[in-house]
Amino acid sequence: MLLRLAYLAATKTFSLLRLLPMSDGDKDIEILALRHQLLVLQRQVGKPTFTDTDRAVLAGLLRHLPRQKLHQLLLLVRPDTIMRWHRNLLERRHAATCVPKRRGRPPTVRSIRALILRLAHENSSWGYRRIHGELAALGIKVAASTVWEILREHGIPPAPERQSTSWADFLRSQADALLACDFFETRTLTGARLYVFAVIEYSTRCVRILGATAHPTADWVVPLGRNLLMDLEDVGSRARFLIRDRDSKFTQAFDALLADAGLTVVTTGIQIPRMNSVVERWIQTCRRELLDRTLIWNQRHLLHALREFETFYNRHRPHRALGQAAPLRPLPEPISVSAQIRYLEVGRRDRLSGTLHEYRHAA
Repeated sequence: MLLRLAYLAATKTFSLLRLLPMSDGDKDIEILALRHQLLVLQRQVGKPTFTDTDRAVLAGLLRHLPRQKLHQLLLLVRPDTIMRWHRNLLERRHAATCVPKRRGRPPTVRSIRALILRLAHENSSWGYRRIHGELAALGIKVAASTVWEILREHGIPPAPERQSTSWADFLRSQADALLACDFFETRTLTGARLYVFAVIEYSTRCVRILGATAHPTADWVVPLGRNLLMDLEDVGSRARFLIRDRDSKFTQAFDALLADAGLTVVTTGIQIPRMNSVVERWIQTCRRELLDRTLIWNQRHLLHALREFETFYNRHRPHRALGQAAPLRPLPEPISVSAQIRYLEVGRRDRLSGTLHEYRHAA
């Protein structure tokens, strides 16, 4: 807009220079011609539209004329409108030179806002007054209404609406006491079906492949339950619940065997695999990384491949839920960047003829 105003000021200046050598008679004739053209335009054109630049030019040119002279001029707008434009120009100049003072409370420090949101997310039963009290205990002075306003700005509902616990939150909070088991099917080169029974721990994501058979029956499942209980006792597991589906192979004898060992069986809903999502996800991983890339000859070959994958999964494969650590192997100490590594020698170990790869630092 400033550039356009400068351009218009230059053009008006040249127009004024053009009028200086003209006589009064010539000027009067030109004024009459222009007034008549305005009358013609007013009869043909509706309400004209003025830009901010047009308003500034007209207000600047006509501000020296008295109000009586403005009423005598033939203008496209009323004289009161011209005076209002002039007042707006003066107000803008005054506002540009004055620095407005900030009103109200000072803004809350960003770290305090982040702490308020953290307390709300980590404690679903805490309302804004409970969070305000916790901040006061930490020596942070902030108004309770400010806490309420911050929660409202970030779309966090009141505490009664946040107390409902989802199935995923429940499983995450009880992970140390949970086991999950399921069957999955695979086929050999001859087309024969084989069924695999696997169990996974929620807390460590450690997998135990208990067996594989072509004819899974209830009598075959019960001994596998005994083997599972012995393995859990050897490692000192604190599991107290076993999640399973409603497969008919899980009989009352299987549930009674687990109950005698202190394990409570929790059955999933009908056709709701997401209630057993952890073991379902592991089955998908096993298919994608092993079974879809391996030609299975028979049951013996399947068990060998599954044992290799079990060792690979528990002792080497990184897991996002564990911070990229393996279930039975913690992460090593990170290599310092300041060490300026110039040569990094990493070896590879193949499992199942190269189907699975393990990478380790060379000795």
